[in-house]
Amino acid sequence: MSQGIARAVTGSAGLLAPAALFWLAAIGAALGPSPAGAAEAVQLKPVAQGIYVYTGPHADASGSNLGAVGNVAIVVGGESVALIDSGGSLAFGLQLRAALEEITDLPVSHVINTHVHPDHLLGNAAFASPTVEIVGHRRLGPALAARATFYLEAGARNIGPEFAGTEAIGPTLEVADSIHINLGGRVLKVTAHATAHTDNDLTVYDRRTRTLFAGDLVFIERLPVVDGSLKGWLAVMDELRAVPAVRVVPGHGPASARWPAALHAQERYLQAVLRDVRIEIAAGGTIENAIGWVASEERTKWARFAEDHPRNVTASFTELEWE
Repeated sequence: MSQGIARAVTGSAGLLAPAALFWLAAIGAALGPSPAGAAEAVQLKPVAQGIYVYTGPHADASGSNLGAVGNVAIVVGGESVALIDSGGSLAFGLQLRAALEEITDLPVSHVINTHVHPDHLLGNAAFASPTVEIVGHRRLGPALAARATFYLEAGARNIGPEFAGTEAIGPTLEVADSIHINLGGRVLKVTAHATAHTDNDLTVYDRRTRTLFAGDLVFIERLPVVDGSLKGWLAVMDELRAVPAVRVVPGHGPASARWPAALHAQERYLQAVLRDVRIEIAAGGTIENAIGWVASEERTKWARFAEDHPRNVTASFTELEWE
């Protein structure tokens, strides 16, 4: 058994009781490529003044990517640094920390987890200390409690020995609505959202550079995955358009993209799923039939469509049949 499996899941709620949810089957495969490959991959691209982004591959989690298949961002203030997500393992988190130390000698004061998925928070242990706040949605702790054992077992299985020592560390600072974090002359607004991609999504907005860090509320190139509410996600996207950003750092995709144009493809796909699932339900159809045709025009427009689209249709059908 990996060291990571044996470790406790800790956070503001204390010891967390684990359980697995059905959606996580794909994440298990998604913990993924090898230590040498990951070492080369920890390249931080500057996208605005004091902002650097690591872009995760559109791949399953494995030993070569150390589970870091989502984007990670760093914001450097005048006195400290905030990390937005931390990757999918302790090993990646340590490599990320080393890359960060090449940029600045300022201390990390905050690790902000945009949501519960393992590729965004299993690197927390590399930064955890009494002087670092781990920030999350108020529902992040319970969500992590329900999933931690599965995440750690899947990580050990898919990443292998490189996953050793990884822990699932929850938030020490919970956000119910919004808070402001001052990094020293640089203030970040952290906002908790209603159920959308998950039930524990956060966004971060840097006023200085007008950069929005959207986590997995924005997917580019890689197919969006519904682990919360299809209708809720579309509603949250409408709210996000009001953010006066000029660029967005998505949870998956390029290091940054123009805002709000970055929403267009995702909205098109989610609206197609909404429309077609409603048609299938109205006709008295089934989930199995819906998977075969819903939003089929989107098939060639996204990475990982074959892997993730059936899950989206299943989740959306279950949600919409009770409208």
